[in-house]
Amino acid sequence: MKSFKIKTMLLLVLDSCVFGVVINVTTSFGPQTTITAQAAKKLSQSQQIAKINAKLSKANRAAKNWIAYRESGYSYTARNGRCYGRYQLLRSYLHGNLSPVNQEKRANTYVASRYGSWVKAKRFWQHHHWY
Repeated sequence: MKSFKIKTMLLLVLDSCVFGVVINVTTSFGPQTTITAQAAKKLSQSQQIAKINAKLSKANRAAKNWIAYRESGYSYTARNGRCYGRYQLLRSYLHGNLSPVNQEKRANTYVASRYGSWVKAKRFWQHHHWY
């Protein structure tokens, strides 16, 4: 009877250790899968920019690239007085967010409100050497 109690106790200790490891393993894997799922949902910077420009026609994308080359040589960090970035927008227009994604959004908004399209902005630039 005494050996039965010892065996039972050892079995319970062993079970609790295995059960504890299983709990630790499942809890350590649980949050990681959540983080991985969240990371998969977040788009990279280039994917965000592609999404912003996806609505533009082929002609407007070409005109936008043409202006970006003339204004900054495609540099998101180009500076010229109060102007900044790939499209040389006023720093105040960027509202303190100098990220490439914000520059793309703000440039599209600026051109749409001022010229109606990037093609028209390019035409203006060709006549005045600014837009």
